Amino acid sequence: MSEIPRGAIRFNTDSNKPELWDGSQWAEFQLSTPNLGQGSDTQPGARGLTFGGGPASQSDVISYINISSTGDATDFGNLTQGQGVSGALASSTRGVRFGGGIPANTDTIDFVTIASTGDATDFGNLINSGRADSSASNATRGLRLSNTDNTIEYITIASTGDAQDFGDMTAGRAQTAALGNATRALEISGYTGSNVNTIDFVTITTLGNAQDFGDDTGVRAGGRGFSNTTRGVFGGGYNPTPYNDEINYLTIASTGNAVEFGSLSAGSRYGSAECSVTRGIFNLGESAPSSLLNTIEYVNISTQGDTVDFGDLPQTGYASAACSNGHGGL
Repeated sequence: MSEIPRGAIRFNTDSNKPELWDGSQWAEFQLSTPNLGQGSDTQPGARGLTFGGGPASQSDVISYINISSTGDATDFGNLTQGQGVSGALASSTRGVRFGGGIPANTDTIDFVTIASTGDATDFGNLINSGRADSSASNATRGLRLSNTDNTIEYITIASTGDAQDFGDMTAGRAQTAALGNATRALEISGYTGSNVNTIDFVTITTLGNAQDFGDDTGVRAGGRGFSNTTRGVFGGGYNPTPYNDEINYLTIASTGNAVEFGSLSAGSRYGSAECSVTRGIFNLGESAPSSLLNTIEYVNISTQGDTVDFGDLPQTGYASAACSNGHGGL
């Protein structure tokens, strides 16, 4: 039998769904047509949300930006409780925030309707309380990837309810960056008692354990990431000081090591990130111990280079979570 080329597509008559060959297996995928606008480098309707964080990293504030238009963030509403070091993910309509560990570890899950400003509503509960969470999603399923144990949990974003078991990471670690497209979710670097450079991946539609993807260019924890449909970008973090300003990227469909992309304007950790399919946003977080920022910066995901100023969050702080209705998993 001849080798199947990466990117080949077939229709599975048993599941009545299309499948994509990622180089090692057939995986279900969803076709989507992003609205890129006329002459625009981003989706005009893509909205990014930032949850919690703040000066004491336990704010209940939700703010938002329109990713296609530089400018300061605007008030959206409030969480059901103040929280930091939590995770967030989104479908095209709903934003979800979960977990966290400041002031105490929690298993709560909140959600908002992205197009409508207002306060968050209870969604359900995680299996395990925890902090330093990271996450990724496709159009329908959201994954909680990072925690102090090695478990992966998932939710169906359109249906409120408790999280379910998905599988295990290759090792338990916290303070990771995570990103994904419609097929794969990746967890990058993090802390296991010391900082590591491990990159793992799972196929979002298929329950199971994570597999090795490759390595970051160096060890780090406390970074954040985003993606378009093909490329994942991540930056920031620490090991332990000075804080990291390095941005790296990888091709999500192809296992391998990360490659240098550019730099943030300042080394920072415990920020957050969101994106459209063309523009990625970094909220910088903490630039040194007790030195907190409210800076928002952006890059064009398809073009390597340094970040450009976007605007400001409504408060300085760190340990926020962020998501958008325009990311590559949709």
